Amino acid sequence: MEINNVHVAYFSATYTTRTVVREIAARMGGNIVEHDITGPGGNVGPVALGEGDVMVAGVPVYAGRVPQAAAERLRRFSGNGVPAIAACVYGNRDYDDALLELADLLASGGFKVVGAGAFIGRHSIFTNVAAGRPDEADLAAAARLGEGCARLIAAAKDLSQLHPPAIKGNRPYKVPGKASLHPEADAAKCSRCGTCAALCPAGAIPQDDPLLTDASLCIACGRCLVVCPKGARGYYNNMYKAAAAKFEQMFSARKEAEIEVGVLS
Repeated sequence: MEINNVHVAYFSATYTTRTVVREIAARMGGNIVEHDITGPGGNVGPVALGEGDVMVAGVPVYAGRVPQAAAERLRRFSGNGVPAIAACVYGNRDYDDALLELADLLASGGFKVVGAGAFIGRHSIFTNVAAGRPDEADLAAAARLGEGCARLIAAAKDLSQLHPPAIKGNRPYKVPGKASLHPEADAAKCSRCGTCAALCPAGAIPQDDPLLTDASLCIACGRCLVVCPKGARGYYNNMYKAAAAKFEQMFSARKEAEIEVGVLS
């Protein structure tokens, strides 16, 4: 089968997931079409894929699951039987059921999952964990996933020959926890430019008062930390310091990417 277009859909608050899926897509050949589903509302309408198309879908892992907002926005894509690769990025703890959930989500949307990968990115809350990742080794694994899936698709005479890989995870999926730590703004540094409010995927920062964070909406994705031009957003309370120290002690040992490519019958 020939690959004409590689559609890349990603929810990437801190841009690490985007980095990974771009590397996967770049190794598959064909024209790359990006769909950034991160911003408020997802910035994408219904998209139907067809003959010659492939999907690469990427999400971060929040509490072992696909973020609800990402799942809702990925449901706007219709696969119509085309091949897809599922990729998740997690902060060096565990990806739990997220990759399986993402593969199931794609399958329910009419995609035929032919590859899957779990990659490591800097933790969105405890940012000392997995700092600097994804790195060269992670991107090399992403490249191998893209190349392996491209070879698999090229070797298939028709879609019925493509079969999914085994993917780690459990059904029913784990019950997700809710973030108890939320970023704050340092009033002395904040210029009130509103960048964080405009780019917050959850709409948790008021545009008219970006010093505030609505904890009931915040998903602790870390976007406000990386987009603030003044470095004004962060975690400043003592509860965070204690939790960060414990998390770093438990989850600083390096983990590696895990990739799986499907089979041809």
